[in-house]
Amino acid sequence: MRILYGVVGEGMGHATRSKVVCEHLIAGGHDVKIVVSGRAHSFLAKTFHDVVEIRGLTIRYVDNRMDRDGTLARNVLAAPGMLAANVGAYFAKVAKFRPQIVIADFDSFAYLFAKRHGLPVVSIDNQQIVSRCKLGKFAKQGVKVDYQMTKAFVRAKLPACDHYVITTFFYPPLRGKYEKDTTLVPPILRRSILDAKSRTRSGDYVLVYQTSASDMKLLSELQSIRDAKFVVYGLRKNARHGNCTLKEFSEDGFVDDLAGARAVVSNGGLSLIGEAVFLGKPVFSVPVRNQYEQILNARYLEELGYGLAADRIESDVLRLFLDETPKYASRVARHRQDGNRELFEVVDRVIERLARKAKRARASETDT
Repeated sequence: MRILYGVVGEGMGHATRSKVVCEHLIAGGHDVKIVVSGRAHSFLAKTFHDVVEIRGLTIRYVDNRMDRDGTLARNVLAAPGMLAANVGAYFAKVAKFRPQIVIADFDSFAYLFAKRHGLPVVSIDNQQIVSRCKLGKFAKQGVKVDYQMTKAFVRAKLPACDHYVITTFFYPPLRGKYEKDTTLVPPILRRSILDAKSRTRSGDYVLVYQTSASDMKLLSELQSIRDAKFVVYGLRKNARHGNCTLKEFSEDGFVDDLAGARAVVSNGGLSLIGEAVFLGKPVFSVPVRNQYEQILNARYLEELGYGLAADRIESDVLRLFLDETPKYASRVARHRQDGNRELFEVVDRVIERLARKAKRARASETDT
């Protein structure tokens, strides 16, 4: 089939996950056109030849916190020009492709294209878990405003898709009205992570990754734990500060460091948590404040006994986590995931069902 695949460009997690799915679709004989914004465009364009760049929303961070007001103001001001540019890109490069099905990784423009042209649309992302599952009370305690705002936004973002595939490392029950058109699958894993499984070991250092470089207190807190070694990604430079080795990002280097770490310190993004859990690494998760999706991941991580959640990186709490990593390691070692098999089976099954449905609809129109 001709598949239009829309990828939201904010953060690289969506791009790395979508790359895995697109490679699987192309290997299965489908013709895939990708539409994506931001840094994710250059990343995906290195692998795929048919990638259309559009403009997308951005998030502003201040001191490891999502700046709600600044983010809203920036996107409201950019919206008119962004809409005009994206409509032009779609008419010029997408309409001629004549897609038969649309897959959206939290991308509104591909979704709206599907609805405008009466095409089936499949959602593949992790955000829909906020709207379509019954979350534990512990996951909402103290952050009910963030939860309600996020649920309303997610629900309005991609409503009435033909099917929702939700990637997650935890499995809350689905809400009854969503059981027929929603499937939970394990996190999407890059090939480099799958290959690293065989060389996983527990080294003498802790891997630290921060999505936002705005956390100014990070290094001082890490350096105060003098008997621990840290390899730090996300500060965008190579340097050495006492017990902290700073590294610029490279995929091979990062995966090697992840495979050899005894534990991981990260935000609450699903990609790294999912990879760490798959490789059996305990996680100390400090979600970006005001981003409920990250708060949710961190709290379920702690609930499962895979690690510890905290509001900020503080040396006393981090030391407590490091002292108890054997306990967390024994729990996370029980996690089971057969690569991307379950995801691929679900995606193939959904596409096949939608293709049969479309064929029956065309046959009915011909008979009429």
